[in-house]
Amino acid sequence: MELVQKAPAKINLSLDALYRHQDGEHEWRMVMTAVDLADYVHIQPAATIQVTTDSGFLPEDPRNLAYQAAKALARAAGVTAGARIHIEKHIPVAAGLGGGSSDAAAVLRGLNDLWGLGYSKDKLAAIGLTVDSDVPFCVYSQTALVRGRGEVVQPLGPMPNCWVVLAKPRVSVSTPSILNAIDYSQPLPRPDTGMVIEGIARRDFAQMASGMCNSLEQVTASRHPEITELKHRFLKYGATVAQMSGSGPTVFALCEQQSRAARVYNSMKGFCHEVYLVRPLG
Repeated sequence: MELVQKAPAKINLSLDALYRHQDGEHEWRMVMTAVDLADYVHIQPAATIQVTTDSGFLPEDPRNLAYQAAKALARAAGVTAGARIHIEKHIPVAAGLGGGSSDAAAVLRGLNDLWGLGYSKDKLAAIGLTVDSDVPFCVYSQTALVRGRGEVVQPLGPMPNCWVVLAKPRVSVSTPSILNAIDYSQPLPRPDTGMVIEGIARRDFAQMASGMCNSLEQVTASRHPEITELKHRFLKYGATVAQMSGSGPTVFALCEQQSRAARVYNSMKGFCHEVYLVRPLG
């Protein structure tokens, strides 16, 4: 018996870093959506929890978020069974696209079925929060407002029709190093999250795009100027809006028409090694 779970990448339509809690965790308000670039997580029964990947860049031990998710679910459910977990990678690693968190969420969903737990997505998301702040969103993998430390996930319904072009430069970013570099005593760029939410509710692409911003972008771009260059090229080639996803370094662009997105995609392929043309899920 083998279960296969799709683990979609995520992008941040808005990301507002509000403040740092006393324990060092951050308070977030962000609109996130899942896109049709995905890893595939294969799960089979086994005596112990084992994780393998087809990527040479990921650990296959307790450092792997998928491994941590399996252990967290087993502890929460009092399960002594194991599982053989193989991750088929398509999402770039350390890219700001939530690949590790999505793999972890896929493990929670898959083991919930394999072990016959019958847990709700809300319960799986709560367990996932102990692994990483993006895991609760990835349990749902639909357009949502995410608040708090990542634990409050409010679905918003489907995005306006559009296409997404992703460009991952040849650098990798450590999320903890970027988060540690945030200086809350200085003003950060802030999205108009309400405008993004209203644009989604009205299925108004222009309104949604007008409110978008990522508060972390200037922090990461100060270390990796390729991010600013990618944004400029996206806009030069005709994208409506372009911004960094998560802590970076991937930059994404939105286009309302497929033909425009295809032109942007083809133009960016000549400049950036990893470029993807995808659609939002739902």
